[in-house]
Amino acid sequence: LAGGALLPPLVAVVAGRAALTLSQGTVCGWAAARRKRALRGRLLERGADVTLLGRGLDALDPYYAGYLPQRYAAAVVPLAVLVRLAVADLTSALIVAVTLPLIPVFGALVGRHTRQATERQWGLLNRLGGHFLDVVTGLATLRAYGRDRAQAEVVRTMADGHRRATLRTLRIAFLSSFVLEIVATLSVALVAVPAGLRLLDGSLDLRTALLVLLLAPEAYLPLRSLGTRFHAAAEGRAVLGQVDAVLAEEGPAPGAVRVRPGRIAVEDLVVRYADDRAPALEGFSLTVEP
Repeated sequence: LAGGALLPPLVAVVAGRAALTLSQGTVCGWAAARRKRALRGRLLERGADVTLLGRGLDALDPYYAGYLPQRYAAAVVPLAVLVRLAVADLTSALIVAVTLPLIPVFGALVGRHTRQATERQWGLLNRLGGHFLDVVTGLATLRAYGRDRAQAEVVRTMADGHRRATLRTLRIAFLSSFVLEIVATLSVALVAVPAGLRLLDGSLDLRTALLVLLLAPEAYLPLRSLGTRFHAAAEGRAVLGQVDAVLAEEGPAPGAVRVRPGRIAVEDLVVRYADDRAPALEGFSLTVEP
């Protein structure tokens, strides 16, 4: 009878949680699309490259729609669960309070390597996109001089470098998720095992033990989700760094080509290869009149 009386509130809670999760995804997706539209308009005014305007801004979806909302959930939900556990059973609350910081600590240790790998991956993608655009634009000239096959090999080499960087980033993300799952599982076990033993010897009642077993995983879940979404949004954070750099520039960027009615001006063009410290071309300006 008691179980039947508890069933409708439990169903209502589960349905309410599902509705909140669905509405959160909808609202966050709408906010991310609106933010991307605003950034794309500002970047178009700055003359940003096609890779940043297309694939780059699309990578911001996991950041705005997933990572940022999860940060707030990870800050509020564990504290609320900890307070409720402290009211019900202080011993379990102390175990959760001690083990809870382990997840962000391990996440931060792995996240540092993820940031470096993702920045390298995005840099290779940006370089590949720019080079491919140059090849397509000058394809007629390349074929005329018999250099089309050589450039196809260059593009293939750059694409292979980006593929290896992407796989390296995914490997780090999967390993970090595995580490966070192990830490969270062991932490829940440290709460559940003492609660079960205390239930057997009669020092803990069944109602409190069930409450502890149900709430303990909820304390770690937001932090585990935050770690997963951190890796999903790693490329978006790398893109945001480039977006901020483009928007922070005052006036035309060095090396920009400005097209005016009747003339073309190139100002302070700098060409530097990745393996050379000294620029191959520096301070080059050109004005082409009609």
